[in-house]
Amino acid sequence: MTHEADALLERITARCAELDELEEQLANQLVEVRAERDELAVAEKVLERMSEQLACDQGRCRPDGTH
Repeated sequence: MTHEADALLERITARCAELDELEEQLANQLVEVRAERDELAVAEKVLERMSEQLACDQGRCRPDGTH
């Protein structure tokens, strides 16, 4: 290989390594985002149930427990 080809191959290899690192970072962020989204979904359900229970406790629901 010529010096120019060696230099180009080195740049390609370095860029591949950068992209591999970025891919790993993004995969980790995706895992974290999905976990937080799941936590928020659970928190939303808990809040809805607590609000419903509070409404019933305050006499604002039907005898069958619905609004």
